Amino acid sequence: MKSLVAHFSTPLITSSLFPTCLIHRASISAVNFPTVRRRYSTLTMASAAQSSSQAVSPGSVNSDTDVFKFIQAHEEKAARLSPVDEIRTVLNGSVRGMLSTFSQKYDGYPSGSMVDFACDADGSPILAVSSLAVHTKDLLANPKCSLLIARDPEDRTGLRITLHGDAILVSEKDQAAVRSAYLAKHPSAFWVDFGDFSFMKIEPKVVRYVSGIATAFLGSGEFSKEKYQAAKVDPIAQYAKPVTSHMNKDHEEDTKAIVHNVTSIPVESALMLDLDSLGFNVKASLQGNTFKLRVPFPRRAQDRKDVKTLIVEMLQAAKSVPN
Repeated sequence: MKSLVAHFSTPLITSSLFPTCLIHRASISAVNFPTVRRRYSTLTMASAAQSSSQAVSPGSVNSDTDVFKFIQAHEEKAARLSPVDEIRTVLNGSVRGMLSTFSQKYDGYPSGSMVDFACDADGSPILAVSSLAVHTKDLLANPKCSLLIARDPEDRTGLRITLHGDAILVSEKDQAAVRSAYLAKHPSAFWVDFGDFSFMKIEPKVVRYVSGIATAFLGSGEFSKEKYQAAKVDPIAQYAKPVTSHMNKDHEEDTKAIVHNVTSIPVESALMLDLDSLGFNVKASLQGNTFKLRVPFPRRAQDRKDVKTLIVEMLQAAKSVPN
């Protein structure tokens, strides 16, 4: 199967806004998706009239329809964050990554270190570094570095982000604000006040991403410092962990019903992976195949309480559809 250009985390969007990018949004574990011999019902959500721009209503699908193509049709129109907003959001929510520096001990070779970090208001990663650490000495000699972050380190097909930039020591006047931002993400990091520790900030130069490795939906692209810093952190993404944990533990069947109703794909399982103000992503399975699907909300979620309201509405709509 040919590689497909897609908007990362669920497939398939090509955009004139990103002519140099392959934009990805899904992954499917098998190239040859089986034909499902059944007829899917038309999407009949109660709020479908208001949400036509967010959820595709593919209509009745003939019995010999290739499921992969049907997924494609859904994913093309499913609402999601823009690539740069999603990158900014994922970085803001991450706490650990792989820092690469220019080794001073082994001239000309890169050196990697796992580091904890937090992001400041403009998206620059903040590091708490010890003067005894090798990577600190590397950065003081040569500030050029990169920070690699994976949305899910266990998912080799998922979104990975590499931020290239220059590491600088935080000025005295910015110490308090930077310390506060770092401790908000790492509240147990009492050692940041030890005498050998200081804060450094990586000023972004360019941010690259890649997603869909080893799948039919390989995508990649990059954004300048200006575009990255102008992007918005999604306000709902911070609630992803508690919401998805609760749904996966106590309401997996409800999630499956919602996915079936919104996408018209009779998935056999569906686990929530993450969410944002426009919807959520699931890891689904069907006939031995595992894949990701985007499930858009009927409208943009305004706060955490609204997320619950939307999920309840979507479940009620799913249960109102006759079998």
